[in-house]
Amino acid sequence: MSSEKEPARYVLMTAAHNEEAFIEGTIQSVLSQTRRPERWVIVSDNSSDRTDEIIERYARQHEFIRFLRITRAPGHSFGAKVIALHKGLELLDGVSSEFVGNLDADITLESSYFEQLIDHLLANPRLGVTCGFVYEDSGNGFQSRKMNDIRNVPHAAQLMRRECYETVGGYQILKYGGEDWCAQVTARMNGWEVESLPRLKIFHHRHTGASSRPLKNSFRLGRMDYSFGSDPVFEVGKCLRRWREKPYVLISLARLAGFVWPYICRERREVSDEFVSFLRREQRGRLSSVVKPVRAVGAPASSQDHAS
Repeated sequence: MSSEKEPARYVLMTAAHNEEAFIEGTIQSVLSQTRRPERWVIVSDNSSDRTDEIIERYARQHEFIRFLRITRAPGHSFGAKVIALHKGLELLDGVSSEFVGNLDADITLESSYFEQLIDHLLANPRLGVTCGFVYEDSGNGFQSRKMNDIRNVPHAAQLMRRECYETVGGYQILKYGGEDWCAQVTARMNGWEVESLPRLKIFHHRHTGASSRPLKNSFRLGRMDYSFGSDPVFEVGKCLRRWREKPYVLISLARLAGFVWPYICRERREVSDEFVSFLRREQRGRLSSVVKPVRAVGAPASSQDHAS
């Protein structure tokens, strides 16, 4: 009888809305992985282009790929993606796995990406959530995104230890988005470690700043920051740091306005008081680590772009 331990297993979920330009590349990227998922559920979220046709073709060819289409009222909602993922969970029933992952529908990866993530998780039992660094093409080839940070794990191509996933309650449906931020803060609240790995590249084919309404999107991000209880001093510092870059002055002002507006409206936050207190302690700790060296050398301070 062989004493060799069975390899760790993982499952993936993907929500896709009108992704005919990118979804095939994402599927081929998973097919090329040195360690494939036990099951991959791809949910078409009311797509009206060729997304369904492309997914169905590959699902017929590969048993581990499962396709689900959901229909809903037209219009954009930041909770729609997570609702789609929750629907996809039903197709993961009965599949045993140590890790649960999300993969966005406009991503490609190096062939050993998930194998390396699993090896990293196995090496550290306290690591609950991990992923690589996101790379985007602004016209000069793929470059590491400015907001990449080893302390923050974006939703784009992440794995979560199953125990951690169950502890945080999976991905939450949130009015302004930010399900990845909510999950990792909740994970840290419960004693799990969170880490992104700079050596692993996530190639994002739709640029983060590609919104057709950047000011409206920034206002929404400010409201998201408020809804999570972001520390006001931290929020102001985060917005101010980009004012030196002229194209971003109005965008920073829009985000700050979005953060202030819910205070005026006395909007109810989407997270618990415990979550807010924990997040603010983290943010104040980061501010302190920046301010102390600044006082010592007289240099201007900077803060990380990501709100978590």
